[in-house]
Amino acid sequence: MMSLPFYQKLHEHYDRSYRNKDLRTTLSQYHEQEKKSSAIYTHGSTAYSSRSLAAHRQESQAFSQASSSSASYLQQASQATTESSLASAVSRKAASAYDYGYSHGFTDSSLMLEDYSSKLSPQTKRAKKSLLSGEKENLPSDYMVPIFSGRQVHVGGITDTEEERIKEAAAYIAQRNLLASEEGITTSKQSTVSKQSLSTLHQEEVFEKKSRKVAIREKAERLSLRKTLEETEAFHRKMNEDHLLHAPEFVIKPRSHTVWEKENVKLHCSVSGWPAPRVTWYKNQVPINVHANPGKYIIESRYGMHTLEINTCDFEDTAQYRASAMNAKGELSAYASVVVKRYKGEFDETRFHAGASTLPLSFAVTPYGYASKFDIHFDDKFDVSFGREGETLSLGCRVVITPEIKHFQPEIQWYRNGIPVSSSKWVQTHWSGDRATLTFSHLNKEDEGLYTIRARMGEYYEQYSAYVFVRDGDAEIEGAPASPLDVVCVDANKDYIIVSWKQPAVDGGSPILGYFIDKCEVGTDSWSQCNDTPVKFARFPVTGLLEGRSYIFRVRAVNKTGIGLPSRVSEPAAALDPAEKARLRSHPSAPWTGQIIVTEEEPREGIVPGPPTDLSVTEATQSYVVLSWKPPGQRGHEGILYFVEKCDMETENWQRVNTELPVKSPRFALFDLTEGKSYRFRVRCSNSAGVGEPSEATEVTVVGDKLDIPKAPGNIIPSRNTDTSVVVSWEESKDAKELVGYYIESSVVGSGKWEPCNNNPVKGPRFTCHGLATGQSYIFRVRAVNAAGLSEYSQDSEAIEVKAAIAAPSPPYDITCLESFRDSMVLGWKQPDKSGGAEITGYYVNYREVIDGVPGKWREANIKAVSEEAYKISNLKENTVYQFQVAAMNIAGLGVPSAVSECFKCEEWTIAVPGPPHNLKYSEVRKTSLVLQWKPPVHSGRTPVIGYFVDVKEANAKDDQWRGLNEAALKNKYLKVQGLQEGVSYVFRVRAINQAGVGKPSDLAGPVVAETRPGTKELVVSVNDDGIISLNFECDQMAPNSEFTWSKDYVATEDSSRLEVESKGNKTKMTFKDLGMEDLGIYSCDVTDTDGIAASYLIDEEELKRLLVLSQEHKFPTVAVKSDLAVEILEKGQVRFWMQAEKLSGNAKVNYVFNEKEIFEGPKYKMHIDRNTGIIEMFMDKLLDEDEGTYTFQLQDGRATGHSTLVLIGDVYKNLQKEAEFQRQEWIRKQGPHFAEYLSWEVTGECNVLLKCKVANIKKETHILWYKDEREISVDEKHDFKDGICTLLITEFSKKDAGIYEVILKDDRGKDKSRLKLVDKAFQELMTEVCKKIALSASDLKIQSTAEGIRLYSLVTYYLDDLKVNWSHNGTAIRYTDRVKSGVTGEQQIWLQISEPTPNDQGKYVMELFDGKTGHQKTVDLSGQDYEEAFAEFQRLKQAAIAEKNRARVVGGLPDVVTIQEGKTLNLTCTVWGDPTPEISWLKNEKSLDSDDHCNLRFEAGKTAFFTVTGVTTADSGKYGLVVKNKYGSETIDFTISVFIPEEEARMAAVKPQKGNKSK
Repeated sequence: MMSLPFYQKLHEHYDRSYRNKDLRTTLSQYHEQEKKSSAIYTHGSTAYSSRSLAAHRQESQAFSQASSSSASYLQQASQATTESSLASAVSRKAASAYDYGYSHGFTDSSLMLEDYSSKLSPQTKRAKKSLLSGEKENLPSDYMVPIFSGRQVHVGGITDTEEERIKEAAAYIAQRNLLASEEGITTSKQSTVSKQSLSTLHQEEVFEKKSRKVAIREKAERLSLRKTLEETEAFHRKMNEDHLLHAPEFVIKPRSHTVWEKENVKLHCSVSGWPAPRVTWYKNQVPINVHANPGKYIIESRYGMHTLEINTCDFEDTAQYRASAMNAKGELSAYASVVVKRYKGEFDETRFHAGASTLPLSFAVTPYGYASKFDIHFDDKFDVSFGREGETLSLGCRVVITPEIKHFQPEIQWYRNGIPVSSSKWVQTHWSGDRATLTFSHLNKEDEGLYTIRARMGEYYEQYSAYVFVRDGDAEIEGAPASPLDVVCVDANKDYIIVSWKQPAVDGGSPILGYFIDKCEVGTDSWSQCNDTPVKFARFPVTGLLEGRSYIFRVRAVNKTGIGLPSRVSEPAAALDPAEKARLRSHPSAPWTGQIIVTEEEPREGIVPGPPTDLSVTEATQSYVVLSWKPPGQRGHEGILYFVEKCDMETENWQRVNTELPVKSPRFALFDLTEGKSYRFRVRCSNSAGVGEPSEATEVTVVGDKLDIPKAPGNIIPSRNTDTSVVVSWEESKDAKELVGYYIESSVVGSGKWEPCNNNPVKGPRFTCHGLATGQSYIFRVRAVNAAGLSEYSQDSEAIEVKAAIAAPSPPYDITCLESFRDSMVLGWKQPDKSGGAEITGYYVNYREVIDGVPGKWREANIKAVSEEAYKISNLKENTVYQFQVAAMNIAGLGVPSAVSECFKCEEWTIAVPGPPHNLKYSEVRKTSLVLQWKPPVHSGRTPVIGYFVDVKEANAKDDQWRGLNEAALKNKYLKVQGLQEGVSYVFRVRAINQAGVGKPSDLAGPVVAETRPGTKELVVSVNDDGIISLNFECDQMAPNSEFTWSKDYVATEDSSRLEVESKGNKTKMTFKDLGMEDLGIYSCDVTDTDGIAASYLIDEEELKRLLVLSQEHKFPTVAVKSDLAVEILEKGQVRFWMQAEKLSGNAKVNYVFNEKEIFEGPKYKMHIDRNTGIIEMFMDKLLDEDEGTYTFQLQDGRATGHSTLVLIGDVYKNLQKEAEFQRQEWIRKQGPHFAEYLSWEVTGECNVLLKCKVANIKKETHILWYKDEREISVDEKHDFKDGICTLLITEFSKKDAGIYEVILKDDRGKDKSRLKLVDKAFQELMTEVCKKIALSASDLKIQSTAEGIRLYSLVTYYLDDLKVNWSHNGTAIRYTDRVKSGVTGEQQIWLQISEPTPNDQGKYVMELFDGKTGHQKTVDLSGQDYEEAFAEFQRLKQAAIAEKNRARVVGGLPDVVTIQEGKTLNLTCTVWGDPTPEISWLKNEKSLDSDDHCNLRFEAGKTAFFTVTGVTTADSGKYGLVVKNKYGSETIDFTISVFIPEEEARMAAVKPQKGNKSK
C-alpha cells in the first residue's frame, strides 16, 4: 500500500473522498521514483562510477547537437521549442535512462548513465509531480494538493533521517572524486523521435569492455566509499539535528519581465535551506502544471538554480508568478510579474528567437505535425442569462473547429470577469468533445459577471462572452434585506480573523442597519453569532477563536423589518499567525480538515524582551480599532506574549486592555471603545523572564470610521445598445477610497419603482443593463460602495427608449436594367433587407466599363443621394458594356455596396411594348392569400401602359407552368391573390401591357410560403368616447429597427390631411379626422424590416354607415342599464328600490325622484351607490298610503346620462304594501321559536307517511305538541330538535288517518303553530302518493303452482283498497269466474288464481296497479316451458291433494293416556275415515293384538272402531296402537293404558309423609 503523507495519515478517513484516481497514480509514480533514487544511492560508487568525464563530454555533445539541429527537431516534435528547452529535454531523458539502467540490473559501469539534474548537487533531485488543475473536481476550488513524500519508501511527508543524509553525503563525495579523476568510460547514444509518440525516446546503448586496470580502480573506489559512509554515519550520530535545519531563504529572487508576443521568457531563483526546499511555481496563485500544456512551461532545478521557462508567450501569460519554497521548517515565497505586449502593426518574424519557430502564421502546431490555420467558431451560443440565488444554471455552446484533427482536442477555458473559472462545488465544467458546458449547481450572487469561453487550438484561439445576472432569492421575511456577498478573510492570526464582505444592492425597502457575522468551525455544523449588535462597516475582526483551528464565516444583513438570508460561506481560514510559521514546527495540513498541529519550540532560559516597534493604528471604525506592531529585536529564544494598553486622553491614565488573555500575534483588535473619544495605545512584551518596557505610544486616535462613504457618481448617460439592453456610463466618485464598485438601478418612466441592474458591484464607469422591455422608456441611477457603506444615489439620468442602436443598412440586391437609351440607362434594384434601425435616406450608384471582359475603375454616377429604387445614369457610351453597384445610406452612414451587377449594354431600346415592372413585394401573407405590389415600368413603350397581368407558379415548378391570375388587365398596381394552398411555396411575376402588346415579365417576387404565421394579427377598428374612429394594429414580431407604414389603396398616406398616425412601441393607430365617402378604400399597415408582416382593412359604404352610427353613439353616450328599476321586500318588511348600470365611474351621480319631486336621504329614505358593481339602491322602512306613485332614478356619469322609472299605483301598490306588512309580521314571529318550514308530508320508501317541519330559534325549554282534529297525539319519544327537524310517522296510512294535523312550538318567548289539512282533496293527493309508493314497491309477477291450479302473484309493502288492481290476459281484461279469481292475501300478496288450467290459459298476463293518477304494470309470460313446468307441478300437487284427502286416518276419539282401576271395564271408541274404507289393526307394546273375550276389538260400518277390555288387570297396562291403512296411506295412533290397585295407592300415599318427616 502506498504510504501517505503525514498530514493525510492523521485524517485518512476524511481524505479518501478527496483523492481521485489520478492523484493516487501521481503519488505512486512519485514513490516509485523515490525507490529508484534511494536504491541507487545505496550502491554507492557502483552507480556513480559511471559518471565519468567521458559521460560529461557526451552530454556536451548532446547539447551542441541539439543546438545545431533545432530545425530538424521541430519537424518531428509536437511543438516548437528553444535550444534550452531541447537541452533540458535531453537531460530529462538521460535521467530516465539512468533509472532504467538500474531497474534492469545494470549495477556496474557497463551502463553509461546521464543525470544532469544531480550533477555536482549534494541532494537527490526528484521529479516534480503535481495535480492537474482540471482533475480536482472533488477538491475545494483554487487549492492545489501539496504532494509531500520522503526520500525513503516507508517515510511520508517532508522529513530527513540520519540514513538519508549519510547516503547523500556519500554520493556527493563519490561524484566529486569521479569528476576530479577525469577518468571514465565513454558511451554513445542514439536518439530518435517516433512520429506516433512525441514523448517516447528510444535509446540504444553501446557497451565497451572494461580493462583490468579500470576494474581494479572501481573496486578500490567502492572500498573507499564504504569506509567514507561508515565515518559519515558515525559523525552524524554525534551531531545535533536542530543545528542543521533552517527555513528556506531566497538567495536570488525571480525578476519581473516585459516581453513581446511569441517570445520566450525565463524566471530564475536560487533558494537555500535544509532540508533542501521544494520549489513550486504558481501563476496568479494557481499551481502551474506542465502536463496540462505540454511544451508551454518548462520547470527545471539544476545546481540549486530553479527556473520557469514560458514558451511562445501570448497575451494570456500576463500574470503574477510566484515561486514557493517549502521544507520541514516552513514556507517562503517570492513574486515576479510578466507583461506580454502585442504588436500594433504587421507581425515581425525577426523578433522570434533563433530557436523559435519561424513558420508563417497560417500554420499551427499540433501533436501530429503542422496544420493550416484553424478556423474556430461557436454555434448554439449561450445568451445573456438571468438566474436566481439557489437555482441551477447552465451555459454552453458547440465548438466547431476546421480542419478537424482526430485525437487533438481544443483547450477549453472559462473565465469570469477575465479570471479563469475552475471546477468546484459551486460550478462544474464539462467538455463532451464538441460542446463545452459550464454548470452552476447552486447560483450565488458571487457568480454574477461576464463569462467568457475560450477555445484554443495551438497558437489560435477564439472566444465568446455573455453576461450572467443573478437576482436575489426570495426573502424569508418580506421587506428584509438581501444577502451580502463575497465574504472573505482578509487577515488571520492567532487572536482574530478579519472578515470582509460586500453590501447587497437590495435593502428591502428600508436602510440596512448593520450586519451580523456568524462563524462555524470546520468539521462541525454549529453556527454561532460573533457580534451582539449589528456592525455597519463591511469589515469586522472576529475574536474568541481557538488557535490552530480553521473556521468559515457568513454574514447577514438586518434592517427594521428583520434579518435577511445569510451570504455564501467564506473559504476556510486558520487562526494562526503567518509570521510565526518559521518559529513553529508544524506539519503541513490539508485545509479541508481544519486541523493544524502546532508545537512550540522548547523554551530556554531567556531575557526580558524589549519593547515592540512600529506600533500603529491600521484600521479604525466606530466599532473597533486594529493595532499592528513589529516584534522586538531583543526577545530571547522563547516565545513572547503581548499586553496592549490604552489611554483615555481625558484622564491620561494607562489601562491594560487584555489582562486575562495575552496576545500572541503582533496585531490586535480593540472593542468597547467610546465613539468620538480620543485614545492613545502602547504595547508591552512578556515572557518567562518578565514584562518588558512599553513601546512608543501611538498618535491620538479618535474612535470613528476613518474610511468615508464615497460620494455619489455623476453625469449618468444612457445610450442605446440592443432592443433589450442599454449602456449606462457615469463619472466615477471623486476622492473615493477603497472603492468596491457601483450598483446600477433602472426604473420605467412614471412607475416610481426601481429595480437593480446588477447584484455584484461592477468596477469602472460603464455597464450594460440587460433584461429591459423593448419600447419602454427607462431612467437610471448609480451609487458607489466601499467598506464604509453605500453612497447617495446619483441624479436620475435622462429617459431613454429601449431599442437597438442605429447601424448602416445592408446592401441592396437584384440590380436590373429597366430602360436603355443611346447614352443613358435606367437601373432598378431591391431595397436592403435590413435598414439598420433608421429610415433609408437614399442610394448611391457606381458604374464601370467592361472592355473585352476586363472591368475598369469604378465611377460615381450620382453625387446627391437617390431616394427611389431606380435611377437614370446619363453620359454613357453607346454600345458599351457596363457593370453597376448600389449602396444604401441612412443617418448612421453609407452601407456596404451591393454585389456587382450583370453586364448591361448601353443601346437604344426600340421595342414598342413596355418594359418590366419593378420593385415587386408581397405582404399580408396568410394561409390562402397574400397581397402583391409593384411599380410601373420605366420604359412604357410607344404608348402608355394600360394595365398589368400577374402570373404565379409553385416555386419548384417548371417555367411552362406559369398561370395568369387575371383575365382582364389590372388598372391598380396591386393585387390580393386568393385561393393559395396552405404550406406551398409560390413565386410571382408581373407584365405590363400597352396598345402594342404585353411587355417582358418583371423579376420574380418570392419564393413565399402561403401560411398564417403564429402571432399574426389583423387591423382592428375602434371608436373612442368622443366618437373618433381609428384603425389599430399591433405587431409582436418587430425587429429592433422596424417601423409602421400606413397606406390607402397601397399608396402611402403620409401627406393626407384627413388622417393622423400615431405609433408607440409595437402598436400603431391611424385616426380619421372626419370619416366620409372620400375615405372609402383599402387601408393597410406594413411593418418594415420584417418578412412581409402587414394587415389591411376594407371600408366600403356599408362599413362606413356602421362606423358613423357607432361614432354617434359614442359621441352622445347613455349610461348602459343592466337591470331596470325594481322593488323588493326585505326581511323586516323594508322596501328596497334598486337598479344596476353596466358600468359607473367614480364621478357618477344619481337623482331620486318621487311623483316628479326630488327626494333626499333622511329618516324615511336611505340611498346607496356601489360604483364597482353599478348597483343603485333606495330603502324605506314601511309603505304608507301616501307612498303610492311613480319612482324614478336619474343617472349622470360624465357626459353619459340615463334613467329608469317604476310605477306603483292601484292593486300593484296594495299587493306590495300587504307583502311588506306580512314580511314585517314574519320577522316579529321569528324572534321566538318558529317554524322555518311549515308542516308538510312525505311518503317514505316503506310506504309510511311522515309529517315533518323545520323549526328555528329554539332552546332547551322549547316544547312541541302534536294534534289531530284538535286532540293531542301522544308521542313516545321526546324531540331533541336535532338538525331543527321535527317528524311524526304514520304507518300503514289509510282513510282512518284523514284529518287536520297541527303542531305547536312554545316557550317563554312565545309560540308558533303550523297546520296541515289532510282531508278531501289534500287527503286524496296523499293517498294517491301512498298508492303510488305501494305500486312502485310491487315485486315482479311470479308463477306458483297449487293443488287447485296456477297462481300469479306480486308482493307489496302493504295493500290499500284505494289501490285498484286490474288483470289482463293477452291484452284483454280478465273476467273473474269461479275458475279465475283475484284477491289479496295477508295485505301483502296480490294474486290471480287459475283453477284447473288449460292450454288456453297460456299467454301474457299483466297486473296493473292504479294509484288514482297513473297505472303501474307488472308482466309475466305464462307460456312455453314456464307453463309446462307450472302445469306439471299443478298435476303433482293435485294428486298429492287427492291422496291426502282420501288417506286413511283416525279422525278422533282415542286419548293419549288412559288410567283405570283394576277390575273395571275399559271402553274406547274412535272414528276412522278413508276412501276406500281403510283396514285397521291393533298393537300392544308394538306387537299385533288380536280380539278375544278379554279384549274385544270391533270395526263397524267402516267408520267406528271399538276397543273393550273386560276386567282389566295390571297385565293390561302398556302401550297400545291403532293402525289404519288404505291405498293412499296409513296412520298409527298410540295411547297408553295404566291399571292401578286401590290398596296399593293408599299404601303409597302413607309412605310419602313418613319419608318427609325423616328428611326434616
